[in-house]
Amino acid sequence: MPVEHPKVAILLAAYNGMQWIEEQLASILGQTAVDVTVYISIDPSTDGTEAWCADYAAQHPNVIVLPDAGAFGGASRNFFRLLRDVDLEGYDFIAFADQDDVWYLDKIERAIRSIKSLGVDAYSSNVVAFWPDGRNQVLDKAQPQTRWDFLFEAAGPGCTYVMSQRMMQMLKVSLLKHWDALQQVSLHDWYCYAFARSRGVRWFIDPQPSMCYRQHESNQVGANSGINSLIARYKIIHDGWWFSQIRMIAQVVGLADDPFVRQWLPLGRRQLLRLSLKAGECRRRTRDKLFFFFICCATAVIGKKNK
Repeated sequence: MPVEHPKVAILLAAYNGMQWIEEQLASILGQTAVDVTVYISIDPSTDGTEAWCADYAAQHPNVIVLPDAGAFGGASRNFFRLLRDVDLEGYDFIAFADQDDVWYLDKIERAIRSIKSLGVDAYSSNVVAFWPDGRNQVLDKAQPQTRWDFLFEAAGPGCTYVMSQRMMQMLKVSLLKHWDALQQVSLHDWYCYAFARSRGVRWFIDPQPSMCYRQHESNQVGANSGINSLIARYKIIHDGWWFSQIRMIAQVVGLADDPFVRQWLPLGRRQLLRLSLKAGECRRRTRDKLFFFFICCATAVIGKKNK
């Protein structure tokens, strides 16, 4: 009798992906010990991505291109569309994929093994970032989770996320309920992690990398490494985007009235100073805890642009 492998839905958001998507799809379809179906949603592109994907899907029955749904304007809305429109009932696990990475061939198998052995419902992992000049670097996201980290950061790159059917059904109910509000959430991976943790879902962040994470000028969110990255992130924070996202995510996952969140949610000067003292509970990595403390204090003193 043939071995029955877990059925996995891979949700892939694409936009002008001709340069990389074929290599990525090959690494997804080559996954070991799983039965994958890839669903592709394409933001209207100018490089022929739609036609190429349609032709590819015609040759691969386990690749399905969703009908055109207009412009999304960012990966987050594209992934939310995938979660809304794909029928996930028949799958054991669900995973996200970007168009430009290269997965290790045991990526999904290892994730499922971890989910089952640890009794968790969601998985993410470290990645190996790589650049066109040949550089590569492990991006470590696997520090111990803290009490409130999920309100301030994701569980690593969303392209490493693998979630159980139980977790996904909970998430989809909430997504449909808060659909309009979620159109203003810029990072789907941050929201999914926040939703899971706010519901008490156990999440494992694997220190073992599961994929090669391509870095290029078109990345919507790239590797968070080095002083230039810190400077860029400070500018984003000063512009008010990060704090507006924190407020939005706290509200959409239903924690706006939590006693801890109420202490700082207005994000005024006094509240930011109070929040700075909780830095150890709000981020995972030591460097990020220190940066968080500095940002809260500096923003309280200097102020931020309103969004």
